[in-house]
Amino acid sequence: MKLGPRTLLRRWRGAWRRWSLWTLLVLLVISMLATMVWLAGRYEASQVQSRLERDTADAVSDIRVALTRNLQSLQALHAGEPGQLAWEVDAAELLRSRRELVRIEWRDANLRMRTHAQSPYRPVAWDARIREGHQSDAAIACTNARRLSSPSYSSSYFQPHGDGLGSEMMELCLPLTGGGRHTGFLVATYSLQDVLVNLVAHNLTRSQEASFTEADGTRLAVLGAARRGSRMFTAQHLLDLPGTTLVLRMDTWHSAPSLFPNVLTALVTAMSIALVTVMVVLVRDNRRRLRAERDLADALAFRKAMEDSLVTGLRARDLEGRITYVNPAFCAMVGFSAQELLGQSASAPYWPPELVDEYRQRQAIRLSGQHIPPREGFESVFMRKDGTRFPVLIIEAPLINAQGQHTGWMSAFLDISEQRRVEELSRASQERLQATARLATVGEMASLLSHELNQPLAAISSYATGSMNLLEAPAGAGSTPAPESLQDVRMAMQQIARQAERAGKVIKSVHDFVRRRDQAREAVSAQQLIDAILPLAILQARKLAVRVNTTVEPGLPPVLCDRTMVEQVLLNLARNAMQAMDDPEIRHRVLDIRVRRAASNQHSGWIEFAVTDVGTGIPPDVATRLFTPFFTTRPEGMGLGLSLCRTVIEQHGGFLGFAPHEPRGTVFTFTLPVSQPAPPP
Repeated sequence: MKLGPRTLLRRWRGAWRRWSLWTLLVLLVISMLATMVWLAGRYEASQVQSRLERDTADAVSDIRVALTRNLQSLQALHAGEPGQLAWEVDAAELLRSRRELVRIEWRDANLRMRTHAQSPYRPVAWDARIREGHQSDAAIACTNARRLSSPSYSSSYFQPHGDGLGSEMMELCLPLTGGGRHTGFLVATYSLQDVLVNLVAHNLTRSQEASFTEADGTRLAVLGAARRGSRMFTAQHLLDLPGTTLVLRMDTWHSAPSLFPNVLTALVTAMSIALVTVMVVLVRDNRRRLRAERDLADALAFRKAMEDSLVTGLRARDLEGRITYVNPAFCAMVGFSAQELLGQSASAPYWPPELVDEYRQRQAIRLSGQHIPPREGFESVFMRKDGTRFPVLIIEAPLINAQGQHTGWMSAFLDISEQRRVEELSRASQERLQATARLATVGEMASLLSHELNQPLAAISSYATGSMNLLEAPAGAGSTPAPESLQDVRMAMQQIARQAERAGKVIKSVHDFVRRRDQAREAVSAQQLIDAILPLAILQARKLAVRVNTTVEPGLPPVLCDRTMVEQVLLNLARNAMQAMDDPEIRHRVLDIRVRRAASNQHSGWIEFAVTDVGTGIPPDVATRLFTPFFTTRPEGMGLGLSLCRTVIEQHGGFLGFAPHEPRGTVFTFTLPVSQPAPPP
C-alpha cells in the first residue's frame, strides 16, 4: 500500500513529537538526578560547615572558661599573703594540675623576680636577661596591666626548649595589690600548643585539625593530624583577650557526596521521587533562605542601630585607598556627609591642606603593606568642613573577609580635643605645684642664705670702715694722703667689689631658680645642668660639712628637657642626699653626682644621672611609700619633692628610681632623652 505525501508527513511529525517528548523526558530525568545529587552535596557541605562553626565556637568558649578558671586560681595563690615557700608549693601544684601553664613568676613592683615555679612536664631554656628586661613581652604586659589595673595578656612569641625545639608562648600579667597600694605582679606563661592539647583536644574528631593563627594565616600552634579527603572546610573564631587577640582555626576534611551505586536504580528511583524530592528540597531551601534573609536583615538593622549610637568614628577603605564606608559619628566629627566622602582616595576633604603631602605618603606606605599600624593607635590632625583643626586618635586594623583574605582597612577615630584640654589643665596644675615646691625649697634655704651672705657683707663693712679711716687719717694741713694709704684704699675697694660680686652670685642663683619659666624643652648639656644647681647645693654642703664630687662622662650629647624642672629635680635629690648624711656618726660625708651614657639604640638615646650619698639608707617600710604625694619623714617637709621629681622625669619619658649603695647609703638615678638632631629639609 502506497502512502501519500500527506500521510508520510503526518507520521514523520508524530514520530518527531514522540522523539522530542522522550528526549525531553530523558533530559528532565538526567537534570533531576543531577539536581538531586548537587542539592544533596550542597546540603551535606552546609551541614559540615555549620558543625565546624559550632565546634569552633564551643572550643573558644572552653578556652575562655579555662583561662578564667586559671585566673581565679592564680589570684588565689596570693590569698592571705603567703610566704615564699608556701607560694612555691602552691604554684607547683597548680602547674601539675593545669598543664597549659608552663611557668609562674612572682615579681615585685619594679618587675624584679622574687621567685618562680616551672612546669615539670616540659623543659624550657629560659633566658633570664631577656625575660626580665624592660622590653620583654612580660614587661609590656605588666605595663598594660598596671595602667588598666586589671589582668593583661601579651602577644605570642617563640620560646626555645631545652631539646632544641620550641613553641609559641603567651604571657598573662596579674597586678597585685595590698593595703590599697601596688605590691607587685604575678606573671603566668601559657604554651599555645598545650592550650590546644589540654583545652581543645577532647572535643576534636579524627578528621579535624585545630590551630592558633595570626591575622595573615601564619600558624602558631597546630593540634591533630586530620585525615585528608576531597574537600576541606575551615572555620575561624576570634579569641579576644585583654591586651591581645588570637585566631582559633579549625579545619576538617570530608569525602565527596556518595553517588548511587547503580545508575539504573538511581534512574528508576529518581523518576519516582524526583519531583517530590525536588519540591521538598526547594521548599526547605527556600525556607532556610528566607530565614537567613530575615536573620541577615535583623543583623544589619542591629548593626546599623549600634553604629548610629556610637560616638567613635568608623571608616573603611579598600586596598586601593577608596573610602567604602563611614558611620554617622565620623560624618558628624568632620562635618561632611557620607555622599561627600564615599569613593574619595587621592585626597580626603578632611585633610588639612598643609598636611596633604605627608598624609598621602603615609597612606601609600600603609596600602603597600610595608608598615603595620600600632595596636594602641597613633595621633593625627583632621580639618572640619568649616576649616577648624582638631586632634584625633586613629586605630587601624586590617579587614579580613570570611575567606581569610585581606580586603582593606578599618579605622576607628576618637576626637581627643577634650582630652588635650584636660591634659593642658593638668600640666598647668603641675607647673603651679613645681613653682610652689621651688618656693618651699627657697624658704628652707633662707637660713643658709643668711649665713652665706653674712660673710661677704661683714667683709664689705670691714673694708669700707678701714677705707674711711685711711682717708680721714691726719697727714698735716693741706697735705694729700700718702701713696701707701692710697694703695691700701685701692686694695680695700677691690676686696669690697669682690665680696659684693660674691653676694650677688648667691642672690642670682636663688633668683634664677625661683623665677617662673615657660616649659619649653631645649637641648642642654649635662654639665650646664650641674653647674646651675651647684652654687645652691654648696650652700647646704658647707653647713653640713659635706664634700661634693661631680663627674661627667666626656663626649656626652646634650639632653632634651625643660631646664628649670630638671634643675629642680637635681637640686632636690642633692639636698635629700645631704640631709640623709646629717648624722653625727657619719664622719666622712661625700655627695657624688655622676652623669654617663645609658642604654641606647639607633632610634633613641638616654643619659643617666646618679646622685649618691653615704647616709643611713632607706628603711623597707619607707621605700614602699617614698614616691607617694604628701608622704615625708621630716617634720618640716611637705612630702611633694620626690613625687614631683618622678612626675617631671616621667613627663620627659625617663625613669626615676633608687637602690642601696654599698657599703652604705643610697643612689638615686634618673634618665633623660638625648636631643636628636633635626632631619635635613
